[in-house]
Amino acid sequence: MSDIDHAQGLCEFVDGCPSMFHTTARIARRLVSEGFAELPEGDAWEVVPGGRYFTRRNNSSVIAFAVGKDLCDYHFQVAAAHGDSPCFKVKSAAELSGPGDYLRLDVEAYGGMIDHTWLDRPLGIAGRVLVRDGARVESRLFDSAADVALIPSVAIHLNREGGKSPELNRAVDLCALFSAGELGEGSFDRYVAGKLGVDAADVLARDLFLYNRQKACVWGAASEFLSAAKLDDLGCAYAALGGFLAAGVNDAQVNVFACFDNEEVGSNTKQGAMSTFLKDALVRANAALGRSDEDLRRAVSRSFMLSCDNAHACHPNHPEKHDEANRCWLNRGLAIKEAANQHYCSDAFSRAAIAAVLDAAGVPHQTFANRSDMAGGGTLGNLSNTQVSMHGVDVGLPQLAMHSAYETAGARDVELGVDALAAYYRCDLHIDGADSFELR
Repeated sequence: MSDIDHAQGLCEFVDGCPSMFHTTARIARRLVSEGFAELPEGDAWEVVPGGRYFTRRNNSSVIAFAVGKDLCDYHFQVAAAHGDSPCFKVKSAAELSGPGDYLRLDVEAYGGMIDHTWLDRPLGIAGRVLVRDGARVESRLFDSAADVALIPSVAIHLNREGGKSPELNRAVDLCALFSAGELGEGSFDRYVAGKLGVDAADVLARDLFLYNRQKACVWGAASEFLSAAKLDDLGCAYAALGGFLAAGVNDAQVNVFACFDNEEVGSNTKQGAMSTFLKDALVRANAALGRSDEDLRRAVSRSFMLSCDNAHACHPNHPEKHDEANRCWLNRGLAIKEAANQHYCSDAFSRAAIAAVLDAAGVPHQTFANRSDMAGGGTLGNLSNTQVSMHGVDVGLPQLAMHSAYETAGARDVELGVDALAAYYRCDLHIDGADSFELR
């Protein structure tokens, strides 16, 4: 595949993932098509050398693993991304009536988005709905697949200062318009039920989110750019999955791909990176292979994680926002991220390890650190390490406008990201404590 093919593949992936539930379902379908067998958490697991498997939790997080055939002194090589992005969640009592005949949706922020970028965009609604079917209640995916809501801004004539720097009250300014009078009280639940082909009384609960339906695209006079909703972190999820599948089974180790939910709200949920999900999957896979708890602890001590979450590319209009020596750029490859406050899990050992892997494969990479007077954000690597401790490094695709309703990255970086992850999974990174490592 060419760099443009990979970029178009990411566009298609993003357009097919309107919520974290759809992202997990799409990844699961891809894994099945590649010959992976699903292991539900509620079933007994059978795992054999050479096998390929995946499991889901909450239908919003997924972990896949490919088991080597020669697991003498084995270890795990993990890459983890997240499938959630900042957006607006529809509240349980969804409707706000008035003023006049208006019908609005009562929403609250999920994560830290750039609020004003959501204004004046036709929006869809997607997520999951719990539906009663006789004595059974089942979860169903929901996607309006149409523009059904919009958050209108206030005209400049009514708010002279707002045009320069809008100050938005999320309880007042960010309610979504759903109807101007054609729809009455109870219409939202009836709309959702109608799309699912059920009675409104049988909709018991829902996790529904507004999403930007503007299509992802590759653009620019030289096709250098890719813009889409949710590039943070579907860009890394796509690259990590692509590299994981391209690498196949590495007989010396167990390759693991994870896509977690809830990173944008702290990861401390049953399906987040701070949960037991990864630990449970590794423990159960190890036991199903007939290995002992001692074997598992030894394997984890030799294991490695790539925490994959996008990085801030140098802004063309505000280079002063970035560290002078440790800034990253579009279309120059994966950024290796570091922070002295350990908001990233990178240290000298792990940075050296991933740099050695990528250098050996001839895959370009770059460095990123925040300005020393800016706190920066955190991600999932160190949070996951509270449950399963292993050497880890934070990496990400460089992008602009992180947490906007529509973000921008480098089109060529998608291929470079897939190549980097494939090189990582193909390599046998043999670790000896924190003293040395060897590429085999």
